[in-house]
Amino acid sequence: MATAAAGVLALPAFAEGDMSLAEAPCENCADELTVVSWGGAYQNSQIKAYSEPYAEATGVTFVWDESSAEAVAKLRAMSEAGNVTWDVVDVVASDAIRLCDEGLAIEIDGATELAPAPDGTSADDDFGVLRVNDCFVPQIVYSTTFGYRTDVAEWNGAVPDDICDIFDLETFPGKRSLQRRPIDNMEWATYCNGTPKDEIYDVLSTDEGIAAALAKLDTIKDQVVWWTAGAETPQLLADGEVVMGSTFNGRLFSAIAEQDQPIAMMWDMQSFDLDGWIIPEGLDEARLNRAKHFLKFATDTQRLADQAKYISYGPARASSAPLVGTHAELGIDMAPHMPTDPANAANVHNYDYTWWADNRDDIDAKFQAWLVQ
Repeated sequence: MATAAAGVLALPAFAEGDMSLAEAPCENCADELTVVSWGGAYQNSQIKAYSEPYAEATGVTFVWDESSAEAVAKLRAMSEAGNVTWDVVDVVASDAIRLCDEGLAIEIDGATELAPAPDGTSADDDFGVLRVNDCFVPQIVYSTTFGYRTDVAEWNGAVPDDICDIFDLETFPGKRSLQRRPIDNMEWATYCNGTPKDEIYDVLSTDEGIAAALAKLDTIKDQVVWWTAGAETPQLLADGEVVMGSTFNGRLFSAIAEQDQPIAMMWDMQSFDLDGWIIPEGLDEARLNRAKHFLKFATDTQRLADQAKYISYGPARASSAPLVGTHAELGIDMAPHMPTDPANAANVHNYDYTWWADNRDDIDAKFQAWLVQ
């Protein structure tokens, strides 16, 4: 675990905007919050936009855990043991659906427990279709995409600009990094087998389709470094251990814009996804009250816009988008670096959240079995 101060960039003390939600009384509330996220540049953006201003106003102590990639398995285990130690958890939308369906996350009433937009629009209307169920409060729209080294001599000036270039070891030799999970990899492999985008999940619903996707991944398997934490690919690229790799677009933005690494982005078939908060089932009253108090503050219009000062993820509330400005440290316009920018979104992949929620355990088992073959 890391405290709120660990590894944080030296940025302004706290985000701008109305602090009234943080300053509102919180009766019978715990004085510590354990928040689970993904680490790296993304977690730092949450610390700057959400937890630092909240702690400044309330005196609450934050403990950060970087286990979001394992949230479903760990919450299942905690629930079974009757000892839930997490208060607020950042998860992707498909995991939120699973947690809600299994009764491991509580329902949150958008009308009474979330802040309306500045013009009075209800939170549910402001989030719109991005609020995929009553347990999930969306935070950002992000994408999983590829970064690549810009100085690979063996490529003879060629630039990977098509998702299927990841499977082209002749034109683009060198190690790749891919996430150690089926999501994204199975879709990209199926697409590069010639399947139209609107048929990907139909194909992956068959044993033959799964086998074909894994066979496509077999063609590069011995050139893959598998990652589990989003910070790994930028570091592998920076160290020259891989020549291209998938990760979250905000991690690549950090490496390119903030660290000036010889890396560029490939936006083709970027996988759009949602990230947001759930509150686990099983908290005592004081911890639950504090978690809800923080969540209402952390998901208001200003806070979601503030996060975009530190990382290139699009805010999930419609009312936040016009407030996105410049990077807090670099002073550059953040809008063109968002995955939703039209120049970056010519060919995107949109997840079927329900399909993954229904099929994740089965596909995970087959993918992990393939990994060890």
